[in-house]
Amino acid sequence: MTYSRIPVADGVALNTLVQGSGSPVVLLHGFPQTHLMWRHVAADLAADHTVICPDLRGYGDSDKPDGGYDKRTMAADIVELAGQLGFPRFALAGHDRGALVAFRAGLDHPDKVTHLGILDGMSTYDTWDVLHGVSAAVAFHLYLMAQPPGLPEKLIGGAPDEFFGHFLDAWSQQGFPPDVRAAYLRASRAAVPSIVADFRATATADLAQDTVDFEAGHRFAMPVSVLHQDWGSVLGFDPRARWERWAPQLTYTAVTSGHFMAEEAPAEVIKAIRDLVG
Repeated sequence: MTYSRIPVADGVALNTLVQGSGSPVVLLHGFPQTHLMWRHVAADLAADHTVICPDLRGYGDSDKPDGGYDKRTMAADIVELAGQLGFPRFALAGHDRGALVAFRAGLDHPDKVTHLGILDGMSTYDTWDVLHGVSAAVAFHLYLMAQPPGLPEKLIGGAPDEFFGHFLDAWSQQGFPPDVRAAYLRASRAAVPSIVADFRATATADLAQDTVDFEAGHRFAMPVSVLHQDWGSVLGFDPRARWERWAPQLTYTAVTSGHFMAEEAPAEVIKAIRDLVG
């Protein structure tokens, strides 16, 4: 197990954990987390895969530049990262925000991504399309961080532990070990501007990119495995049907764990990734 700071673009380096050997699997974390969320899954996969777990641009111990938080740029970061490690082709799985980066990488780099795994995420196009009325309150943070620079950063920066802690508590069925929760809060507290920039891009550049691809009929060329909570019962839509529009080679699994499934139900996630990549 080794950590490295790997340069990917324009002076930006990603803090990256690499462990194991064999065919590569890249794992991308979600919000408000770091690569630490994959600790159980990575330990298992490393028995016969090279497992690559970066902190995304703007998160954890990776660099936090002023820009480059559209998912096309963040996906290019991951392709360059894998290439720097000697892997021109790789399997890729992402959770939450990492799922958005993985989604974009799969569409933009079908020659690089061999298999695509998505944990509790959807395209930006679909996410904004299904948020309606009072049920959209579950995603109030998307609207807050979509606001122009200044106000969101000040509001969140005024009480960062309360803000980020809300999601760690509300979206989990089991909670987190105290040291892990503290690590997530510490990392998020130090990254408010870049986290906001990541979410702001979801309401602008990311939505525009996804809309172009959807309307042009672009679809995933590789096998795709999606693990979801039952979003449809909350927001009133069929998530499987949404994914079938993007992924001709789709395996869809509904899970009973909370949002943080790689930590709450690692055995289910490990099985899904192993079934996907072989």
